[in-house]
This record gives sequence, structure tokens and C-alpha cells, in this order.
Amino acid sequence: MFNDLLYSHPSYFYVAIFLLAFSVVILSIPSIIYTSLKYGLFDKNDLYRKNHKRNISRLGGLAIVGSFTVSILLFSSVINFKEANFLIASCIILSALGLKDDVYGTNTSTKFILQIVVAFILVFFGAFRLSSLYGVLNIGDMPLIWGSLFSIALIIFLNNAFNLIDGIDGLAAGIGILTSLTFGVLFAVMNQIPYAFIAFALAGGIGGFLKYNWFPAKIFMGDTGALIIGLISAALAIKFIELNKFTGVNKPDFYSAPAIAVAVLVVPIFDSLRVFCIRILKRSSPFKGDRNHIHHRLERLGLKPNSIVLASLGLNITIMIATILLQRLGNFMLIILIISICVVFNSLLTLALYKKEKKG
Repeated sequence: MFNDLLYSHPSYFYVAIFLLAFSVVILSIPSIIYTSLKYGLFDKNDLYRKNHKRNISRLGGLAIVGSFTVSILLFSSVINFKEANFLIASCIILSALGLKDDVYGTNTSTKFILQIVVAFILVFFGAFRLSSLYGVLNIGDMPLIWGSLFSIALIIFLNNAFNLIDGIDGLAAGIGILTSLTFGVLFAVMNQIPYAFIAFALAGGIGGFLKYNWFPAKIFMGDTGALIIGLISAALAIKFIELNKFTGVNKPDFYSAPAIAVAVLVVPIFDSLRVFCIRILKRSSPFKGDRNHIHHRLERLGLKPNSIVLASLGLNITIMIATILLQRLGNFMLIILIISICVVFNSLLTLALYKKEKKG
């Protein structure tokens, strides 16, 4: 009965898994806030980079990963989706790392080693691995070892990319829900039900969390939430690219899949690459925190947190729509287009900051 309904009307299940994850988070967040206040579960090590000087719980990510795990376990049993087991195992390991970091702090080497372990599990056991770059950087099909290493590096990068944009109320959650909903719709169009489940479960969890994280935030997602969103987004991006691989025989549902995946994740990708390059040019550690992210620059212009989130979402949506509409142009042209839009946006922002500082 369930299987018949699933394959005849999968949209019912998409709505159900979204609402289940949403409800779990909505109901669990108040208890997490209460427990954090009662036992003083706060990380005070990096308040110099925060906009909030008072203690606010950073354990919201526990609700996101909990709701995602429960939702996927329930629905994966219906479709017998074994790859979900490796994704959930990876999420549990990464959430344990994030929890420790949110409460006590964790050194960089420990975080990096565990992220490698998690990426290894996804790539080699869960088969979340790229086999081709479709000519991007002049790279086509990749041997197993190089494709695996590149996939591990990509997962680790996106893990940290979402963590880096988590500096303004609602920003990481807003970008996260946009990313997961978009991948959910794309997989639904492709009739890839298991991956649509994963995307909509994550979207529901983030949606419930966003109610409490919208400015002024009552709770933060912390490293636990940001790392999990980055991990699942990376896994979905890799599967989206692989399932739309053009071999000359099959007809992909979406052309230029790598460019579309970049467009969906453009805000964390662009912001992370930008700050890494600036830090390296200044001969400082690329992993040392600062206040030079795009959201910090928008804040210096006088924008409020809600406006910063909407501006970032606007940039992301504009690039996504343009890339999907122009998907027949090919990856090279589309990635040039994406880079050009980001450069123009950054240049206009730099000009606006220069004019404001000159007047001040």
C-alpha cells in the first residue's frame, strides 16, 4: 500500500517528511534553550567575533540533526534506501564533533581529522563520489582515486563553508533552507525519491529552527547545525551532478549539472573562497576567524540582520534562476557567468563601503 502510494503520489510523502522534521524541531527547541540556560552550556571562546554579547544557546543544531535522523530513518524503511545509513552515521559523528565544539571548543586538527573520516565514509561506503567534472577546469572523467579525493575535499570545504556564513541571525539557516528546498525540487523533478526525501527532511528541520533563529535570535545552530547542513548539502550536490551525467547515451534531466550545483550553493562557496584568498594574500591563516565576510561588510553598510539575509537570498536566487534557465550554455560559460555576477556584486559592495567611509 505504502509503495503504491509512494510511487503514484510522491508529493504527499515530500510534504509529510518536511512537516515531520519541522514539527520535531519546533517542539524540541524550547527544551534545548531551557537546558542550556539551566546548565550554562555555552561556548564563550569567540565572543569577539559575535554580534551578541549575551549568552545564547548554540545547541540548535542538535534539533536539526535529530529531526533529520528521525525523519530519514522512518521514510528510508519504506523505500529500503541503504545509502541513508551511511549518511546518518556521518551526521552522528559530525554532530558529536560539533556539540563538543559548541560547548567546550575543539582544536583545528581534531575537527579536520574527523571531517576527513566522515567524508571518507560518505565517499567510499555511501558512494557519494564524483566521477567526472564535465570539462570544468578542463577535467573530464576522473579515475576512482582522484574522483574520491576530490569528493572528500569538496565535502570538507562545504562543511566549513556553511560554518563560515553562520555569523548573522538567520543567514546560515536561510541559505540552508533555500539550498535544501531547491535540491528537493530538482530531485523530485528527476523522480529521484530517496534524495528528494533527504533534501526535504533537511529543509523541514531548518525551517523549524529558523522560527527561533530569525532576528532577534533565541538560539543559534552552532557548529553542530552548520556542519550537518554543509555535509548533507555536499552529498546532495554530488548526487545531483552524478545522476545528470551525460554519457552520450542517456538524456539527463538537467544539463550543466556542476554549474547548477555551484549556483545552488553559491553564497557559501563565494564567501568562503573570497575570505580564504584575502587571508592568504595577507599571509595569515585561512582558518583564522575575522569580520571580513560578506555579511559583515553588509552590516558595516548599515543593513540589519533581516535585510542581510534577504540580500544574500536574493543574490543566491538570482544566480540559481539564471543558471537553470541558461543550462544549455554549458558548464564553462555558466561558471564564468556565476563568477562575473559575484565579482560585480562584490565590487558594488566595496564601492559602497568606500563611499561610506569617505563620507565618515
